[in-house]
Amino acid sequence: MTTASAPPAPAETPRPSAPAQPPEPPATPPLRVLLRYARPHRTVLLATLLLVLAASATGLVQPLVAQHVLDGLSDGRGVLGPVLLLAALVVLGAGLTGLQSWWQQRTSERVVRQIRRDLVFRLIRLRVPELDRRPPGDLISRVTSDSALVQNAATEGLVMVSNGVLSILGAVVLMGVVHLGLLGVTAAVLIAVALVMVLVLPRIREAVARAQESVGAVGAALDRTLGAARTVKANGAEGRETERAGDAIEGAYRAGLAGARYVALVKVLSGVSIQAAFLAVLGVGGALVASGSLEASALIAFLLYVFYLASPVGSLVAGLSMLQQGLGAVGRIEQVKHMPVEDDVDDLRDPRAIVAAPGAPPVEFRDVRFSYPGRAPALRGISYTVPGGTQTALVGLSGAGKTTMFALLQRFHEPAAGQILIDGVDIATLPRSEVRRRIAYVEQESPVMAGTIGDNLRYAATGASDEDIAEVLRLTRLDTLIDRLPDGLRTEVGNRGVTLSGGERQRLAIARALLRRPEVLLLDEATAQLDASNERALRDAVDQAARRCTVILIAHRLSTVTGADQIVVLEHGLVRAAGTHAELVEADVLYRELASSQMLVSEGNEDIGELAEVPR
Repeated sequence: MTTASAPPAPAETPRPSAPAQPPEPPATPPLRVLLRYARPHRTVLLATLLLVLAASATGLVQPLVAQHVLDGLSDGRGVLGPVLLLAALVVLGAGLTGLQSWWQQRTSERVVRQIRRDLVFRLIRLRVPELDRRPPGDLISRVTSDSALVQNAATEGLVMVSNGVLSILGAVVLMGVVHLGLLGVTAAVLIAVALVMVLVLPRIREAVARAQESVGAVGAALDRTLGAARTVKANGAEGRETERAGDAIEGAYRAGLAGARYVALVKVLSGVSIQAAFLAVLGVGGALVASGSLEASALIAFLLYVFYLASPVGSLVAGLSMLQQGLGAVGRIEQVKHMPVEDDVDDLRDPRAIVAAPGAPPVEFRDVRFSYPGRAPALRGISYTVPGGTQTALVGLSGAGKTTMFALLQRFHEPAAGQILIDGVDIATLPRSEVRRRIAYVEQESPVMAGTIGDNLRYAATGASDEDIAEVLRLTRLDTLIDRLPDGLRTEVGNRGVTLSGGERQRLAIARALLRRPEVLLLDEATAQLDASNERALRDAVDQAARRCTVILIAHRLSTVTGADQIVVLEHGLVRAAGTHAELVEADVLYRELASSQMLVSEGNEDIGELAEVPR
């Protein structure tokens, strides 16, 4: 018996040439990126800085007032005025500091809100190949952990550095007014310490970048385990998965320790610098007082300024540390901004509210070729046509390219060559939102979103009426389930639909797809987990759907494909044969083998036993 040959494939059709991609812009310096986050809030940040400087000014004046108090006590003059002024400065400084803290924290929260919105917007629109190769836990950590570091750096860090620099400059000026010689001693000590800190601070950025990558690895390990919790438990793999996550945690711990060492070293240096300056000033100043070259009150005032320097120096050091940590996280956030996204998916209209073209459209594959990165070609020149308003079943061994065609049809991936047409229009020329609006897809795993049954049904048809929902529930035989549930459609399905059985999840996914009233319905093993009774009901529902849309289904059950108007047999990324069930049983060896050995659900079809005896 000869095998029916597939229709001859047309000559390879080149894809419409995509516009040339512009060269990737040079990497923006991290500090410039950080300032870009702060720029929309520059007015509030400037006001915050002015408040900080005003509070610092009250501190700067206090040593001079204290000197007047001491001089008044030594001269026998009244000191009530200077003391009241000193108390007023203390109260005013505290009030300004509190107001500044509130403005700064509010701005900080606004910055991180915008960063997270931008990240979430892009992550949800990342192209499927990019999502396939990146662990979700690592991407999530960029929204949670990395954004918090940038938040602190872009607001508090910048204000602290500015305040520290300006306050130190103000103190230096007033210290020069008190005594230039002692100022020179203080400056020599501080400059020596600053040179050491210049070498240490960049290492904080590198350590933080490594630590954040390690935190992402922890998130990826947990996402891997929790996303397949039942598989882990059923295989007794808790220990191995704990060890795997523990290794990631250990890496994060070591990377965090490296950063902590440098931060601690910077704090030690800043503290030592103030103590060293104090001792140097005390020694030199004491000698000057002893020789009569300097008044004791002037020495005390200068020492108060040295103590005052502890605050702005600490502010400067802490701000620089925050900046380095933020700069380390900026790189990971900027990576997301360079990941390819689908920029044509934001059609927010309800698919049911858009007037569809009359009639179910035909779907055509013309010499379509596609390869996954690093793998052999998945499709090697697929050509066939699905007439509008019919059912076409795709069959073949695993790896033949069936699910890949569904992914290409929805533009999750783009073919390397050839064309895919819906109603005669190449889908490459349509926005993804338009392509996916016309198609409803029921995945093999039938994923269900956390929420209620009603939420899942209306997920892609938010304007569906109660009557429409009742109809699809009846078609998919979910109405009896809903009637049994105390909360009906408001019943929570749990994380990933854990409270539903496999068959219930499949029926819910099919009901959700039918509720959209699509022009093209894709079913990937949509009845795999259904019993014979529910499968027959679903076949009836699909038959009714086929009256108003084009149905393409992938199936391994004989009962699912025998009623199809057309069956396409795939092998190694090529169309091997096409025809009806009866034609293919007669003409194609592979289909006959699949029918007799793999498509085991015969639904009482006695031909299966006979097929097993057909010579091959």
